[in-house]
Amino acid sequence: MSWLKSFNIADWISFYRILAAPILLILIGMGAREIFIWMLLVSYITDGMDGIVARALKISSARGSQLDSYGDQMTLVVALIGLLVFENEFINANYQLILIAFVPYILQMVIAFNKYGKATAFHTYLAKLSAIVQSVFILWLLFFGPVYPLFYLMIFLGVIETIEEIALIYMYDEWVEGVKGIYWALGDKRRLKKNV
Repeated sequence: MSWLKSFNIADWISFYRILAAPILLILIGMGAREIFIWMLLVSYITDGMDGIVARALKISSARGSQLDSYGDQMTLVVALIGLLVFENEFINANYQLILIAFVPYILQMVIAFNKYGKATAFHTYLAKLSAIVQSVFILWLLFFGPVYPLFYLMIFLGVIETIEEIALIYMYDEWVEGVKGIYWALGDKRRLKKNV
């Protein structure tokens, strides 16, 4: 347990989402919709906080990026399970569009684990924008009901962001963190070193 002592404040903020995921699952099982929604809101807030804190305190690290990625993925999965249970009618009416975004995401995860042995932590601008739209849509749906233009935007951004992530996986032979997007990857010295 001594490895826990090496966690900085940004790591703990990311770690919160990992610890919260099983609690959110229990809340879903109990049918505690209101508590689930508010706790999911806190998870989404911490998603925005960890990177800001890490940059402000200059404590960014590969471990922090990895924790952030795992927290993001676990929060997404739990949020989708919550929607399946609490907004089943919406999911049934729109499952084809949801699959259009989710299947490429699973493919991207498989490619990343096959190549790197772990999830990516590129944290591109597109991924951040997609995550913001996704969290706003999911929370709005759970609190108030669906907003279809936001839903379609979420699906579009999710697909485009996943395509970019897959392209970046093929551009980098080694696992790296903090790639803003394909444009920035083209001049990234970490990638160019492998190609020289």
